[in-house]
Parts: sequence; structure tokens; C-alpha cells
Amino acid sequence: MSAPKKVVVFDYGFGNVRSAERALAHVGADVEITGDYDKAMNADGLLVPGVGAFAACMQGLRAARGDWIVERRLAGGRPVMGICVGMQILFARGIEHGVETDGLDEWPGIVEPLKAPVVPHMGWNTVAAPEGTRLFAGLDPDTRYYFVHSYAVREWNFEVGNAAIRPPQVTWATHGEPFVAAVENGPLCATQFHPEKSGDAGARLLTNWIETL
Repeated sequence: MSAPKKVVVFDYGFGNVRSAERALAHVGADVEITGDYDKAMNADGLLVPGVGAFAACMQGLRAARGDWIVERRLAGGRPVMGICVGMQILFARGIEHGVETDGLDEWPGIVEPLKAPVVPHMGWNTVAAPEGTRLFAGLDPDTRYYFVHSYAVREWNFEVGNAAIRPPQVTWATHGEPFVAAVENGPLCATQFHPEKSGDAGARLLTNWIETL
């Protein structure tokens, strides 16, 4: 039997690190919560959680050198997964209360307020995943996942200039309007919903991610 995959839940002061740790341990990962640079760089997988405001998360991430860690891991093809605001900060910019903040710019796109009759979007919702997805493999289209957010990426525009490069796979959900619910892009993936709070479905998704490490 092979050794469990080592996953670091990156601790930069923002995110449900304990619930993420429990969920990953439940599906067989060797998990550690840390902000240590070397441990985060050398783990098989790095999970970046996030709750609260986009600007505050970015400030905390930069203070912990998390922006550098994510960039260096991806440059070496080392897997990174973002959850909730940990997904949002992977995009180019976030706009909250009229204030625009630069994100990590791994993907083009703007995180904006959701236009929906009820905000925040809080509760269980289905998603529309593309064919060939690794994250959602084995999960039925009517499976529901747990969301808690008021902001989202509402438009996806990503140009792949090289035909040999596989374009990112984008999963959508709808709350008032369509928004990006997950992205799979080589070693980088992310979910707007919380897999660690999504019961058996979230456990299956995290298992699918760990199997790619």
C-alpha cells in the first residue's frame, strides 16, 4: 500500500482550516495545518482556504508569502486547490463595496457581487460540470454542494493560444444568475463551494483531488 499523500492546509489567518483538515484526513490524506514555507512548498498538495473579504484575504496571504508559494508551486507543476475565497483570490481582481483589489491573476476574471434576489447564496445547490472532469468524477449531475458567498466570477474569458494546451474546465452553478462554481486547470483547481461541508459529495470530490496528487 502506498503512503498517504501529504497535504498542507495553508494557514494564513483566513479560512476554516480545522474543518478542511478533518475532511482531508477523513478521506485518507496525511494533513498538516501550517504557514511554514518549506512544508507548504514540499507537500504533495496545497489547499488554500478562505473566508471573509477578498481584500483582507489577499493581504493575509501576501503577509504569509502565500502568493509566492502558490506561484512557485504552480511553476513546478505542484498541485494547489483553493476553496471559497481561496478560489476567488486566484482571479485577477475582486471588487467589494466599490473597492478593487488585485488577486493572484492565475485566471482572468473579476470577483463581483452576485446579482440575485437573496444574498448571500447560502445553502445547497447543484452544479453543471463539464465532460471529462476529474474533480466531479463519479458524482451525479443532481448532486448538491454547500455554498456560502455573496461574490462570484460571473463571466469567464480565458484564451488558450496554443492548441496543444488543454483549456481549463469550468463548472457553473446558478443563483439568480450563472457563476463559476469550480475550475480545473492542470495542477491548479478550485471550488466556490465548500467540499469540507458538503457531506459525502464533498468527500468524494476531495478523494478525486487527492488521487491526482
